[in-house]
Amino acid sequence: MTRLFLGLPAPAKLNLFLHVLGRRADGYHELQSVLVPIDLADTLDFELRDDGAIERSGDLIGDPQLDLAARAAHLLQRQASTALGVSINVEKRIPAGSGMGGGSSDAATTLIALNRLWRLHWPREKLAALSVQLGADVPFFLGAGAAFVEGIGERVLPVDFEPAWFAVIKPQVAVATAEIFADPGLTRDTKATIISAFSAGLQQFPRALFGANDLEAVVRHRVPEVDAALALLSRHGSARMTGSGSAVFVAVASEDEARAAIARLPESWTGWAVRSLAQHPLAEW
Repeated sequence: MTRLFLGLPAPAKLNLFLHVLGRRADGYHELQSVLVPIDLADTLDFELRDDGAIERSGDLIGDPQLDLAARAAHLLQRQASTALGVSINVEKRIPAGSGMGGGSSDAATTLIALNRLWRLHWPREKLAALSVQLGADVPFFLGAGAAFVEGIGERVLPVDFEPAWFAVIKPQVAVATAEIFADPGLTRDTKATIISAFSAGLQQFPRALFGANDLEAVVRHRVPEVDAALALLSRHGSARMTGSGSAVFVAVASEDEARAAIARLPESWTGWAVRSLAQHPLAEW
């Protein structure tokens, strides 16, 4: 039996738009978004254990019990009723609290890896249905690539999106997603859209972005650093926040333009010139 998987990627994502349609009876929000994976990624190593233990090492942010890679492993272990365990090492490149889905991507890569390492042979759809328990973005990272996402993240439909360049900036601040969704100033009544409307809007890309990020106004009001980052990137095009922040991005025509947009940042801010991926690196696993 294979005992090691080394250097598996967990890519970040950008929300090209994020609409909040309403609040559900269970307290969650009904959302629509288009997500694209990008070539900024965490790296995960997996070693099979025969003792049933699940061990998490490497870069760790916050409470180990809340780490999504470890939670994904425990969840799959319970659901599959396997006596096998795993040691997981994570090298983080995607910042926490950035809205780029680092924890969710780590969880998805963990499910993909353990499905092979433990020889479960579950179809990807079964993993995706299970992953909703871990977070709204995890089902997306179990898909093939760019996707139109609805509900609380459980409905994932592939969309055509040609690889593109983006400049991404993260101020030295994290944003708590739950606090943003609880803010009384959040708009929760955006009209539902359809995939064909997004596809038609791509005719204006990268000069203009389809839709809006409905969380952006709340975050700009609450977090001055995000407001400043958006103002800075707006000099280079149509800038937008991803997810609930704090990272912001602008779509540009080339790598040179992306690098120019992040050339002069305030001290402690981080910037990346990234390209969206045609498909998730583990889509064929």
